[in-house]
Order: sequence, then C-alpha cells, then structure tokens
Amino acid sequence: MSDTTSLVLKGVSECVTESDLTELLNKKRTLKAYIGYEPSGLLHAGSLVPMLKVRDLIEAGFEVTILLADWHGYINDKLGGSWDNLKAGVEYQQLLFSAFAPGVKFTTASDLVKSENYWEDVLKVSKVTTLARMRRALAIMGRDEKDGDGDTSKFIYPAMQVVDIYHLKADLALGGLDQRHAHMLARDAADKLNWRKPVALHTPLLASLGGPGRMETDVKMSKSDPVGALLVHDTSKQLQKKLSKAYCPPERKGNPILDLWEYLLFPGIGKITIERPEKFGGNLEFKDYNALEADFIAGNLHPLDLKNGTAAALYNFFEPLRMVCEENPEPYSKLLEALN
Repeated sequence: MSDTTSLVLKGVSECVTESDLTELLNKKRTLKAYIGYEPSGLLHAGSLVPMLKVRDLIEAGFEVTILLADWHGYINDKLGGSWDNLKAGVEYQQLLFSAFAPGVKFTTASDLVKSENYWEDVLKVSKVTTLARMRRALAIMGRDEKDGDGDTSKFIYPAMQVVDIYHLKADLALGGLDQRHAHMLARDAADKLNWRKPVALHTPLLASLGGPGRMETDVKMSKSDPVGALLVHDTSKQLQKKLSKAYCPPERKGNPILDLWEYLLFPGIGKITIERPEKFGGNLEFKDYNALEADFIAGNLHPLDLKNGTAAALYNFFEPLRMVCEENPEPYSKLLEALN
C-alpha cells in the first residue's frame, strides 16, 4: 500500500471501494473531494472527526471542497428554516472550518443549485430511484423514515446530495458513517445514468455520552442533546461537568470516552496526556491510543481520571477555534442571535 493510500485510509471506518481508490490515486491529475455540512448550530466534537480526514486529504494532494448546505438545512428545518439564520450559520461554519483545515475550499448550496442542469439532474436521480430507497436515505438527515410523509421536500434531499457530488465534480465523497445511504445512492445512480462513480470514504461516529439507547439515533453524539454535545465553545468546567456524567464502562465497545480519544483527540493531537493532581500520582503519558485503552480496561486508570483528562484535552484541542471566534466575533455573534 502506498503512503498516499495509507494516509487517505488512516482512521476511516469504510472505503467504498479500496480498489476504486487505488485506481483513482493512480490518475495523473488533481483529485477532488467533497464533504457537506448543514448550517445547524454551534460546532461540536462529532463534526470535527471527518474534518480531521479533510486535513489528511489535503495533505494527500486532494482539492477538498466543503459544501455549506444552506438549501439542505432549509429542507431539514435547521435554524428555524429562516434564510437569515441559515446565512449566519454558513458564515460561522466557514470561519471555523477554514481555521481547522487550512487550504480547504468552500461553496454554498445556494450557489451550486444555480449551476446548469442541476435541477434536471435531481429529476434524473429521482427517476432511477425508488421511493422506498429515498425513504431509507432520510437517515442522512437524522430523520426517521416517516418524517417525509408530512413534508415531501424531505424526499428531494437525498437526490440533491447525490447531484451535489457530480456538480462539484468530486472524485471522492467524504462523510461520517451516517452519510452512507447517500453515497451508496450516488454510486447506484452512477451505474444507471452512466456517470462517474465516486469513491465513498466514511469516518467513525462519536457515540452519545449517554451510552447506547433504544434507537439508532440515540447512539450518535448530537448537538440537539444539550447535556451530551461537547461544543467547541464550552468552558473547561462545562466540559468537565458533561463528561463526568458520561457512560464509561470498563470495556471498549460503546464507550464514548474512548471514542473521543481514538477518533478525535489522539489523531488530532498526536499524543495522550491524562492530567491528574500530583497527590494522585501526577499526569499519565501514553505512547499511543492502544496503551491508553489497555490501561483503562485493566483497571489501571480510574474512570474519573480518564474523564477529567479528556475534558482538559478537549478544552485545549478546541482552543484555536475559540480564538478565531474572538478575533472575528461577528459570525459567532450572528449565530448566537439566530439560535436565541
């Protein structure tokens, strides 16, 4: 496996398909990748996991475009469905994402839908897709399959997301595992419409701090949960309070604290330090994530120490994003006003 391939695949949950990726990376041209974000509120930890992969793709030579999906946010009733609020959300996201992943490019759905044949292509995708398939794809919006019954525009959303990929001329579509339905729909539509099939790259999802729930949507960290969402603007005390209540079993599966270290903090920071008071032995250093996991599961690291160390690491990891908002306060202030 080449160094570039290893970089692209580092830390991902799935690549569809690796053989397609290998073929893509052998092309003698600049490759294009895309990821979409709805303007929906304050940035939280879960949104930064795929953004780490954006950094990797830029390093691997990709031209990466973030689609600031205001039309999609409107369809999905984000920020009250107000276009002024959605615009505020777009400005806020562009500010923070550009700081987190220097070199990334941006466009908005408002601009993209004006491209030639965009809506014709939405119809083409719809023509080759069953209603049952569109209904299953509503999961990409964080929606239940029945949510489209009272608002038909919801069924347009998956077709738009497919067309976004092609109108951005993206060779690779990036997203969390929750975006898998849209990317598989894009690949299926490509077969039927004779379009270029994109490689799909999926990053892990951070688990809800509350632990496994009865519904699939309970598992994913979400900003709609004010207690469980770790916001980049949280104070040190707020992060510590949220994490102190987190589900943290002495095992790997379903442990949201270990998720944070494996999928976000260690890849983003490159080292692991668990801060502890001197009277309890002082700070702990781990050479890699596996060493941290092994010590915790063996009972050598107390859950409270792990949680407090995680809160401190997150606060430091988020600091550059808080700083850019202090230096450019208007987008953050506008979004706060929209949210209130």
